[in-house]
Amino acid sequence: MTILICDDHKIVRDGLRQILGQLQPDMVITEAGSGKELMNLCEKEVFNIVLLDISLPDKNGLEILQAVKHRWPATNVLMLSMHPQEQYARRAIALGASGYLTKDTASEELILAIKRIADGQNYISQSLAENLALNITREENKQDHETLSGREFDIMIKLATGKSLVEIAKDLLISNKTVSTYRSRIMEKMNCSKNTELTKYCIEKNLI
Repeated sequence: MTILICDDHKIVRDGLRQILGQLQPDMVITEAGSGKELMNLCEKEVFNIVLLDISLPDKNGLEILQAVKHRWPATNVLMLSMHPQEQYARRAIALGASGYLTKDTASEELILAIKRIADGQNYISQSLAENLALNITREENKQDHETLSGREFDIMIKLATGKSLVEIAKDLLISNKTVSTYRSRIMEKMNCSKNTELTKYCIEKNLI
């Protein structure tokens, strides 16, 4: 089994490596500290499973997830995050993630998730399954950010973290005018008029 761990904190990567060693001592584990490094490694090697952090220094983990599934659809991606399941899990699963775990998950659950994904299955914790079922029956109670498209959500997070329209356009390889159009849609859907209001919302909802 070959696994790629992508997290910008060395201590987290070391901890994950130690846990995975319990599962299979001869497991081949590669590490990346950024989204760019992950993509470069995936160009050169085939990985059975990628453990991907959502909060990376260069790109949002959901963007990386989309890119990986687009270019290497057979690669299984297990998302890891410090954010609660209800904030990102549904979006990650919809984008093709094989599972979603928070970083306070017990090592036993991480090993179970890896085993299940290695066997070709998805892994969803019981609490997440209950949350997903609840949301299906309560679509009318969606939070504002859950009404955004994938691209709108990505841009909202970038705006909320202080990126300018020019920086976002460069990141996403689109025009400044297109980003401005997205921003207008986002502001309307989020009932906000300023970027600072987006920032406040994202902090309150544990999105950043």
